Amino acid sequence: MEKRKLGNTGIYVAPLALGTNVFGWTTDQTRSFQVLDAFVDGGFNLIDTADSYSTWAPGNHGGESETIIGNWLKKSGKRNEVVLATKVGADMGDGRKGVSKNYILKAVEDSLKRLQTDHIDLYQNHFDDGVTPVEETMEAFFQLTKDGKVIACGASNITPERLKQSLDASRQNNIPAYETLQPHYNLYDRENYEKNYEHICIENNLGVICYFPLASGFLTGKYRTEADLTKSVRGSSMHKFMNERGFQILKALDEAAKEHKATPAAIALAWLMERPSITAPIASATSVEQLKELMSAAEINLDENANARLNAT
Repeated sequence: MEKRKLGNTGIYVAPLALGTNVFGWTTDQTRSFQVLDAFVDGGFNLIDTADSYSTWAPGNHGGESETIIGNWLKKSGKRNEVVLATKVGADMGDGRKGVSKNYILKAVEDSLKRLQTDHIDLYQNHFDDGVTPVEETMEAFFQLTKDGKVIACGASNITPERLKQSLDASRQNNIPAYETLQPHYNLYDRENYEKNYEHICIENNLGVICYFPLASGFLTGKYRTEADLTKSVRGSSMHKFMNERGFQILKALDEAAKEHKATPAAIALAWLMERPSITAPIASATSVEQLKELMSAAEINLDENANARLNAT
């Protein structure tokens, strides 16, 4: 499998990243280990997590996903086979949030401890607070790269204006800049990224690893009627996709899936992989069987007609 350069980092990754927000939530440690092993054994290497995964689950306090990954790294000995990405800035409770320098420098130590590693390959601003001067945040990331605790830094939920300001601040101060962006982007949710972020990413050669590539599961095709909404914990959020455009997208996915002997989910991921500005979509799996379906997307080469139909939706 051909790996892709992640922005200007010098890091090369397979065209699919494993999202691990389900670890410690809907997927226990045993099954998480199975998914991680299958992912790496399949030739993939980029694992994405965050310190806040999964604070939303009853009884959790954050750090559950990082802890499971750290336990897996220790047991498997596969640290050198993976590109480890995590994030900082989301609300962890008890006032633990934001991207001030002091907070980032403390939060990274907690993540390193949970991950049981001495460095993070990609450390990302998860939720920009919109208040901390961008110079301060970038100085924190610079400090971590100097100390060898972080190889490269990136951003996720940040406005286009703050992203540009951050890139400018790094250039003006001659310090490392954001090398990646993790935006919300998929076949249904296209406008915000394509209109407001894509040109910034191309102009600055940012690696793009997008989240919600399957629109929270809608693009798998399993939500087509009201009765389908009870199929999972995410079912209740599917109403927003169940409209004329959403069903047009499913129709195009079904047609391409039939032509390529694949599933709608694999086609939706393959479409993202072929987008010029995308390095790798981030998808999560709760079982090895589900993961295999997602990984199969890397073997699909969409023909011109399929791409045209999907792009037109």
